[in-house]
Amino acid sequence: MKGKFKDFIFKFLICIFVLTIPAMLCLYAVQARQYTILTNEVKDLEKRQEKLIEENKKLVSDIAILSSADRIEKIAVEELGMHKAEKEDIVRVEMTGEKK
Repeated sequence: MKGKFKDFIFKFLICIFVLTIPAMLCLYAVQARQYTILTNEVKDLEKRQEKLIEENKKLVSDIAILSSADRIEKIAVEELGMHKAEKEDIVRVEMTGEKK
């Protein structure tokens, strides 16, 4: 009786071991596939980040060009008919701290 039980346990353990190897290989394949997917996603995100950085640099450059003092003065004079204020055009108003 003891011999049969030991034989059954031995065969059971061998079956578990034999089934464990393919299961581990399948899990490895699934993990490798997930790694590949994530690696591709990281590459895509890095490309997108590079494009956004380049676009940001271009926008910063555009802001610098559009906000230059010479350009603003040119638009003010030519398109809006403005001119620089002379000393006699400037009026100073002083406020007292009294409230009524």
